Amino acid sequence: MSSRAENVGIIAMDVYFPSRYVDQAELEQHDGVSTGKYTIGLGQSKMAFCDDREDISSVSLTAVQNFMEKYNISYSDIGRLEVGTETIIDKSKSTKTVLMQLFEESGNFSVEGIDTTNACYGGTSAVFNACQWVDSSAWDGRLALVVAGDIAVYASGNARSSGGCGTACILIGPDAPLALEFPLRGTFMEHIYDFYKPNMSSEFPTVDGPLSVTSYLRAVDHAYTAYLEKLEKVAKVENPSLKDVDYMVFHSPYTKQVVKGFARMAYNDFLRSPDSAAFAEVQQFKDVSREESYGNKVLEKAFISVTKSEFAQKTEPSLLAARNIGNMYTGSVFFGIASLLSQVPSEQLQGKRIALFSYGSGCAASTYSFRVRGDTTKIKETIDLANRLDKRLKVSPADFEKVMELREKTHNAQDYEPTGNINELAPGTFYLQKIDSMWRRAYARTPLN
Repeated sequence: MSSRAENVGIIAMDVYFPSRYVDQAELEQHDGVSTGKYTIGLGQSKMAFCDDREDISSVSLTAVQNFMEKYNISYSDIGRLEVGTETIIDKSKSTKTVLMQLFEESGNFSVEGIDTTNACYGGTSAVFNACQWVDSSAWDGRLALVVAGDIAVYASGNARSSGGCGTACILIGPDAPLALEFPLRGTFMEHIYDFYKPNMSSEFPTVDGPLSVTSYLRAVDHAYTAYLEKLEKVAKVENPSLKDVDYMVFHSPYTKQVVKGFARMAYNDFLRSPDSAAFAEVQQFKDVSREESYGNKVLEKAFISVTKSEFAQKTEPSLLAARNIGNMYTGSVFFGIASLLSQVPSEQLQGKRIALFSYGSGCAASTYSFRVRGDTTKIKETIDLANRLDKRLKVSPADFEKVMELREKTHNAQDYEPTGNINELAPGTFYLQKIDSMWRRAYARTPLN
């Protein structure tokens, strides 16, 4: 290439989520837990789910094909396709290769990229890969697609309420309205068993709940602090803090954790500038060590209180999808961006910095940012998030449990024909037709009209 790409980032995006959901308040009653355990304790309202008609390949096929049709983009214009997911249906064959069937008609088989896996972080890594490809001397002038999404399901019990399903399809290229701020990025990785999936015969994870919460907050500390150091050294921002971020989007396993994450960033700002007037109400925590702070609920509540108004302005608009769909693992932070663009008018976003905190158990985490440098109206109108959320079909908790039992019973099935009701799928949804005796999967698509 004769010239280097500028303002590389998100040009366009769309999201896919299932047509059915279960109400979290009704699920509380069904599970016999205390009122508010899921709705207040987790901060969740509704949870999307799918039956045996949808798997990671079908939801990815739906997300990509719908995206390409809505934006009228040719498959021949795509030079890279990255998939971030932890929902595995094959230990060798990537979801990206399944998506290549969509490229057949265009004759475009020269498409770089492959799947990236580490819990909820894979989508972020895929976006980094795609942006860095466009920004590099390896770029051939074509655009990149990133697919980030998962089907999050848990064993029967209280943890089941923190599931969900959603997939984002993101177009990466130059002159983007959401330009990635190179090299403003802070990353933290360590070896920890907080959430993992060692049992290949089940799609349920093994989870250490308390450790997972602590690991998330530790990752916030390290990734956010590293990001602030980049702001200071590279962007020459004096004494950087949350004041230098206009909007803050988080990976959301459930929205109450996001509230804690934002408060944790403020706590890190406090450690950097403890005598700041903004922290006059929390001076009693000056002598608390960082390690002691993780289990200190009084400290946590104090910083949640101190940041309440700032949280409402900078992060609350990004939680529409998370609250009403649930955990989408790799897709979570990108549904956060979709929510923010849906809730905040384009003219209000111009020139603003949107930072993201992406976390994947195990653990991998990054804090990074985009600068809004163009009109986001088209993205908002295409995603049509609030309207699509309202059009979904509510399912009773009892019927939801039957679907979960079906998924568990048929996981890894062969020579199998799904029984889920195709008529309840949204127009343009890919679905699983059958799995043959060699575990080969065949898909079809519901009519667009």
